[in-house]
Amino acid sequence: MSARILVVDDLEANRRLLEAKLTADYYEVLMAQRGEEAVQLAKRERPDLILLDVMMPGGIDGYEACRRLKAMPETRHIPVVILTTLDDRDNKVRGLQAGAEEFLTKPIDDVQLMARVKSLLSLKVVTDELRLREANGRRLGVIEEELRPDPLEQLRLSAGNVLVVDDNPTQIKGVQAALGIEHRVTVLGGENAAGAPDLVVVSVVAKSFDGFRVIARMRSGEPTRHLPILAIVDSDDRKRAVRALELGAHDIITRPIDEDEIIARGRTLMRRKRYMDALRSRLDQSLELAITDQLTNLYNRRFMNAQLGPLVQRAQCGGDAVSVMVIDIDHFKQCNDTYGHDVGDAVLREFAVRLATNTRPSDFACRMGGEEFVVIMPRTAGDIACLAAERLRRHICSSPFNVPGVPLPLDITVSIGVACAERNDDTADTLIKRADEALYEAKRAGRNRVIGRTGAQAA
Repeated sequence: MSARILVVDDLEANRRLLEAKLTADYYEVLMAQRGEEAVQLAKRERPDLILLDVMMPGGIDGYEACRRLKAMPETRHIPVVILTTLDDRDNKVRGLQAGAEEFLTKPIDDVQLMARVKSLLSLKVVTDELRLREANGRRLGVIEEELRPDPLEQLRLSAGNVLVVDDNPTQIKGVQAALGIEHRVTVLGGENAAGAPDLVVVSVVAKSFDGFRVIARMRSGEPTRHLPILAIVDSDDRKRAVRALELGAHDIITRPIDEDEIIARGRTLMRRKRYMDALRSRLDQSLELAITDQLTNLYNRRFMNAQLGPLVQRAQCGGDAVSVMVIDIDHFKQCNDTYGHDVGDAVLREFAVRLATNTRPSDFACRMGGEEFVVIMPRTAGDIACLAAERLRRHICSSPFNVPGVPLPLDITVSIGVACAERNDDTADTLIKRADEALYEAKRAGRNRVIGRTGAQAA
């Protein structure tokens, strides 16, 4: 996977060394030697990953540069790896609290560096795809504004559910003591399950089970694919650390576990998960909006066309029959002219409720436009569709519509045309056309009635 990586270090020798290592793996490398320069370059060039040295003379150091990068909308989604010669826990926690995804100590181990780079870039690809789809939703008007992380959420994190997969009682107690301050912690196989996890802590040095297999299964299973995984490894076991990242762990922590470090790493992973969950939720909502009529909450014409074509083709190939009914509210223009469009909209909404509650779960009730509606009825022959249409017609006219602002209830009726895909040359368009012709025949016959027109009758 190729990507653009920004290397920030005040020493040219260090920059050139990292550039050589990264270009050997076909990454494009950008370079900066000062914190301020790195922030501006990242804002302008939008790299996929930033390798950021901490100790830089003059201006701002790496910690402050990381904080600024994570505060800007243009760069907050770019993973940052802090590189430093400082190997004490305080500096490591400080870097994680500044927003960095990882903290690596110089001299940098090439294998661990490349494993980290590949892991973070894979995550960045998913984030970028979600953000691009969100941006397209905003451009199309189905998403109103960009989803931004809550500034207060950057300071505190509401309680989440943490699942610990480990067989070391002492280690489990340590994880529970640290993460239990902010979150609900459950041990796999234990009692008092806390619900769906927001973070999973997996020991890959466990003796009674294969931690790598746990990670692999979680990454391949649909319900757990997007869960962040924090792997516990030994501090001197480079091979296991790299393997955990390759299998899909989002982060690693070494034994003995430092309380402040696991809290910081847990916060970072959980914040990222919640942000991506929010993105996915907004995209699901935008997809729903793209196929839903805004006024009636029925399916729209785009969805109708997408569903009907394959159903007709299947019927042509010997599959189940498919029928459609085209419905038109009688004298709707007169209602609009007399009472106004706000009353007309209220009538449409009430009609949509009655329509949706009088169709089967397998049917698709759609608004075609104006006061015209379509119901797609899979696995339904024409005679059954006509019976369903008659039942719907009676329900609509059986009780008046009570509309706010109108002194008396409104008597509303509908005319319905029904057609069934029965001819070998049927298409979605010809099926709708036959149902539409039957609808107009019902209108000419006096309205408030159902007319069925099958393929054989139209031939």
